[in-house]
Amino acid sequence: MSSRIPLPYSQRVIELFKNPVNLGKMDDATVFAQAGSPACGDMIAFYLKIDEKNEKIIKSSFESFGCASNIAAASEVTIMIHNKTLKEAWNISWKDVSDALGGLPKIKNHCGTLAVGALQRAIRKYYTTIKKEIPDWLPKEYTKDEKHAMEEEELAKKLAKKYNLSV
Repeated sequence: MSSRIPLPYSQRVIELFKNPVNLGKMDDATVFAQAGSPACGDMIAFYLKIDEKNEKIIKSSFESFGCASNIAAASEVTIMIHNKTLKEAWNISWKDVSDALGGLPKIKNHCGTLAVGALQRAIRKYYTTIKKEIPDWLPKEYTKDEKHAMEEEELAKKLAKKYNLSV
């Protein structure tokens, strides 16, 4: 008999877990970025196709290795950013994602943070490596969500080293 209690997922989380929107690799992406680590169980990769003249996201997709909340959060982000400018997409918060999902169990809030961290990483990568021009609105320092993603990755590396796992 299991002592695990099922998590109280909203209908929206269940719907996007069972039928994710924009799932899969995008071969013609303008930029790609990931956050998390398969070693810790949660990883999200975002692919963005950008109309570079207008700096608008015209297409996005994701790959996710993780739980229902991870998949639903990544899927919801791709829906939220469609036809948004990069600046508008940058300003989406993990709370916006959680609200759009009808809430996440507290123990799963990091999934929204990881999704936003991966999105922000992709946007930052676009400006730093492709456009090579940083807009005034893009913070010079990493955001809390970007830092959270990096902390999860660092923890996964430490655990992998401690337990002799490959990452």
